Amino acid sequence: MSMAFIFPGQGSQYVGMGKALHEEYRVARETFEEASELLGYDVAALCFDGPKEELNRTFRTQPCLLTASIAAHRVLTAKGLAPSAVAGPSLGEYSALVAAEVIEFRDAVLLTEKRGRFMQAAVPESTGLMAAILGLQREQMDEVCLSVNSGYVSPANYNCPGQIVIAGKREAVEEAMRLAKEAGAKRTIPLAVSAPSHCALMIEASIKLAEELRHIHFNPPEVPIVNNADAMFLNTVDSIKASLVKQLDSTLLWEDSVRNMIDSGIDTFIEVGPGKVLSGLIKRIAPEVTTFNTDAGIEQVVKGTN
Repeated sequence: MSMAFIFPGQGSQYVGMGKALHEEYRVARETFEEASELLGYDVAALCFDGPKEELNRTFRTQPCLLTASIAAHRVLTAKGLAPSAVAGPSLGEYSALVAAEVIEFRDAVLLTEKRGRFMQAAVPESTGLMAAILGLQREQMDEVCLSVNSGYVSPANYNCPGQIVIAGKREAVEEAMRLAKEAGAKRTIPLAVSAPSHCALMIEASIKLAEELRHIHFNPPEVPIVNNADAMFLNTVDSIKASLVKQLDSTLLWEDSVRNMIDSGIDTFIEVGPGKVLSGLIKRIAPEVTTFNTDAGIEQVVKGTN
């Protein structure tokens, strides 16, 4: 068995995330406490009790989701599980970097909050939008985005066959959703994020992020990382830093990332953190591989992989 740990991105958050881990494992409680000290608010309370509107604000979502994911990762590590590769879409890449010991958890917590603030500042709240489009292929969705007249919209994430996320100005994304339906899309779903990432609207945020990364110590990865922006295995500090900047204003290649991991010999994926979004995508990309998620229970993951 060759195993990858994959970490969720924004959209996987929900009120109540991480609560069961927090109740059962001391290392999880310590992880939430560490994040709370750094951020100056009770991360566990926001994750467990909401309110949902506050949890969905990107500068809250990002460090909270990272904390819940690393809590799960630390429990898995304590149980003796170790991956052959790590990855995660968008914010999930930061959790993957912590898991691969590229950056310290404390640095990642503060960095993801700042990343969220940079993203929100780049596009005022409620003026941007992201949406998942189900049932169209890449070429069809590219064509839809190019035919929108009301403003800027572009593909933000090629998630899996028949599921593409788009991002841009609110009116343009809404027009693209209508055009996608006319082109045969089965469903169009606006996403619970407060800033439209992975598109050109984030260039200003990318510049600020690049400056921030200069002040953070990075180590070469202990475990290979597959990045979002190029779907490549990265092994150097410079390539990882460049990737983090690029992924903020470029289309994510999650489907390609998963396929490259499978081509390298990975046959088991463990979704480490809240939700089951990535497990669902992987079943669409490669039904033959095995998936587990920590939200279904740590012991179930440990038992299934031993």
